[in-house]
Amino acid sequence: MTTTTLRRLDTPRSAALAGVAFALLFSTSLALLRSVTPEDPFVVASWTEGAGGRVRVALALVPFAGIAFLWFIGVLRDQFGELEDRFFASVFLGSGLLFLAMVFVSMALAGALLAGVSAGRESVFSSDTVAFGRATMLQVGNVYALRMAAVFMISLGTIWLRTGLMPRWVSVATYALAAVLLFVISLSLWVALVFPAWVLAVSLLILVRSRRR
Repeated sequence: MTTTTLRRLDTPRSAALAGVAFALLFSTSLALLRSVTPEDPFVVASWTEGAGGRVRVALALVPFAGIAFLWFIGVLRDQFGELEDRFFASVFLGSGLLFLAMVFVSMALAGALLAGVSAGRESVFSSDTVAFGRATMLQVGNVYALRMAAVFMISLGTIWLRTGLMPRWVSVATYALAAVLLFVISLSLWVALVFPAWVLAVSLLILVRSRRR
């Protein structure tokens, strides 16, 4: 009779690089999209030829950024270990998944608009349908998704503060940046860069601390 040896599955140290990958991919996608999308959804924006190419690259990067973000969530949960509190962990996980879902919805709307442009149906994109689509894209991505990102940061900052897993100044900085995303109402895609910048800083800190250990 064959005996199967079971081993405990450990999180690889390289998994912390997922946060770095998310930050770089998501920031690049936002920068490309912002370069061809005015803040005012009712201003005419041309998504043809070169501009359309930048939008396609931005849309292609987002799924990979989403995958990296899921790994980043896994890395953070692994840090909690037995110190994890079910209440804050539920808020942390739920807000992270909602943020990612809304980002995907926002980018899907951008992809739908681009598909119409690629089909050469100019009459569709000179109507109010385009303005509605772009306004919805910005509202979902810059209002609702960023609010969920702020809740994600607040819950995580609270966990760090109560458990001591991170230095106190990291929690304080997290609260401050979360307040920016929570209360600053803006359709500018540049505001959204606050979140990937925070993820990048946290990921690098986790990598440094893991190397020291």
